Parts: sequence; C-alpha cells; structure tokens
Amino acid sequence: MPQTERRREPRVPFHATAEILDTQANFRSSFQVRDLSAGGCYLETSHPIAPGKNLLVEISTDNEFLETHATVAFAEQNGMGLTFSVMQPFFTEVLNKWLAHALLGPGKSTSRH
Repeated sequence: MPQTERRREPRVPFHATAEILDTQANFRSSFQVRDLSAGGCYLETSHPIAPGKNLLVEISTDNEFLETHATVAFAEQNGMGLTFSVMQPFFTEVLNKWLAHALLGPGKSTSRH
C-alpha cells in the first residue's frame, strides 16, 4: 500500500552534509541531505535511526550551517525523514535562504536592491 503524503511543506532537492548527535546513546554520525523543506529534511543512509527518536542535527554547506532539534519521522531502506522542531531564529533565516535559493535556482537572488 502506498505511503500517504503527510508533508506540510514542499520539499526541494538539496545537497549538504548533516551531522546527527544523539546524546542519550552517545552517538554521532554523518549523513547526506537529499532534500529539504521548512519542516524537515531527508537523509540518505543504509542505517536509518528508528522513528520517534529525538536528535540534534547540524546541516552544513560549503559556507553556512544550521543547527536544530529534530525527530525521526520515518525510516526506510535507504534513508530517513526528519521533522525539525526547535530552531533558533538565526538558523531559521539560514534555512529560508537555502530554500529560496533552491527554488529560484543557481544565480538568482531574493534580495531587492
């Protein structure tokens, strides 16, 4: 049976590195971000973490990063979806900038001069 679409925000393709920290299990690992939305992201991995697990996530590009708390929403054979929870305003601005850039495409700008 197909999985019901439950996303509240549209996803955009996005490539970055994500560091996941689980302080309860003393676990830290790196993953590749495949797509991103205002509400979460999808990480590629052959070893997904169980749904419901709360994590600290740091997503970084070549020149910026954001840090947020997230919960594993679902896990499948090749990856897992995270739902962002608590995010500081500065990092929300970074996320919004990344999303705007991904939606507009390379070379476009959202600034008004």
